[in-house]
Amino acid sequence: MTETLASPIDVEAGASHRSTWTGTVAHLHVTARAFLPMRSQESVELVAGCGIVGDRYMLGIEQGFYSEKPEEGRQVTLFESEVLEAIGRDYKMELLPEEHRRNITTTGVPLNWLVGKRFRIGSCLVEATRLSIPCRHIEEILQKQVFDAMVHRSGLNCRILVGGTVRLGDEIRPE
Repeated sequence: MTETLASPIDVEAGASHRSTWTGTVAHLHVTARAFLPMRSQESVELVAGCGIVGDRYMLGIEQGFYSEKPEEGRQVTLFESEVLEAIGRDYKMELLPEEHRRNITTTGVPLNWLVGKRFRIGSCLVEATRLSIPCRHIEEILQKQVFDAMVHRSGLNCRILVGGTVRLGDEIRPE
């Protein structure tokens, strides 16, 4: 028999086989092309199997820095607001929600524990494919030395299984 390790959220809640967390959408951002600033949105439209309407990594219209390496699992990207706070505390550097270059900034969501899992963002269903990896490209864009600060806490890449509209304040919860 194999033992499944529980996330810290599960252990704190006393659960060993089910997740008990819920979070919220704190910020939404898209950009049409690589190197352009991320634009804040009140809502975004997720399209199953494709990406976010108006974003640089939507499959079929890719214009992002890594578009020559299309990836089905990069249809929507998430980043924890708690990491923004930690970077400020640990590195004495301000990193704003639009600067991490991910689409959805979350609050209260244990992103690093969700790889391979499905969860809801509002009415949409996504599946986490892998943790995001920082690259030096972000330092070029921001003119800030953020690479080291983002190692092992650079967000989460997801595939969109059920699309729809995601709005600021929407609940994020396990499926």
